Amino acid sequence: MRRRLFLKAASAALLGALVSGGAASAQTSTKIKFTLDWKYQGVHAWYFHAKEKGYFAQEGLDVTIDQGEGSAATVSRIMSGAYDAGFGDMNGIIQQAVAKPGEQPVMVYMIYNKAPFAIVHKKGVIDGLKGLEGKKLTSPAGSATHRLFPIFAKLNGIDASKVEVINITPSVQEQMMVQGQVDGGFVFTVTSYMNLVGMKQNPDDYAFINYADYGIAAYSNGMMVSRKLAKENPKAVAGLVRAVNKAMLEIAANPSIAGKTINAVEPIINADVETKRVEFTYKNHIHTPESVALGAGDVSDERMTKAIDQIAEAFQLASKPAVSDVFDRSFLPPKAERALPAPKN
Repeated sequence: MRRRLFLKAASAALLGALVSGGAASAQTSTKIKFTLDWKYQGVHAWYFHAKEKGYFAQEGLDVTIDQGEGSAATVSRIMSGAYDAGFGDMNGIIQQAVAKPGEQPVMVYMIYNKAPFAIVHKKGVIDGLKGLEGKKLTSPAGSATHRLFPIFAKLNGIDASKVEVINITPSVQEQMMVQGQVDGGFVFTVTSYMNLVGMKQNPDDYAFINYADYGIAAYSNGMMVSRKLAKENPKAVAGLVRAVNKAMLEIAANPSIAGKTINAVEPIINADVETKRVEFTYKNHIHTPESVALGAGDVSDERMTKAIDQIAEAFQLASKPAVSDVFDRSFLPPKAERALPAPKN
């Protein structure tokens, strides 16, 4: 009888220990609310891939991923406290570092090393940069590409006053160009390229005047976190960066993963189209000579300083933040773990 009572008590104690241990383990998972910059696209696949493959869980993270409302909105969402981290625009951080110093998020992993700011036009319509003068270009309200145009023009000897700008909704931008109603538009290449593909246009019939090729130093979208999370839980931030870095490099080596992954998240999304978006984005905006030299996620402090100067001028900022106010590389994995594979095409 005593032996049975002893074994029963021991079993109960063991079960209790297992339950409490499991509960303690669950409690140690850090919950992170993550916002994207826009509706689901292939360029968001690495976040879902990291979740699906268990890379976040391995880092002790429980990550919830929501759709976004724009790259700049990512910054404001994090500043409001609604989100802990997200994928959004570095230039929005720079602006908020001046408007509300100390409250701005900090970029911890740069993804679009070559900013997708560009002017798109049908080949033959615009002949050289000076050919922009006298042309009619569309721009969505608040477009960062358009806001940077005066600096781009000054750097390249273009009289910006001779360029007619028509404000439109983003949904009709490529359509107006294809129909010949305008000569081109101020765009974000990652979106515009796929809009042309979606319209059954041959992208080879169009040209992108990429600002980055003509003196604009700006970086663009990457992964950012709240200053609160960075200060209070640096281990979680480092884990978040490690997981996303691993997932992104796996997709870079096999872009078809992106289409399948994002299609599983949202079945109405065309997997083949989103795979093409990732291939285009990786080749043109992620895999650059600078990112190959520095490793994925890092930036050049010299270039970032120049970028801050240009953004301050374009947006008429009252002051200029330091690089350390907007970017923190201390959470990056070792460079050897951030080597970028060559583009597939």
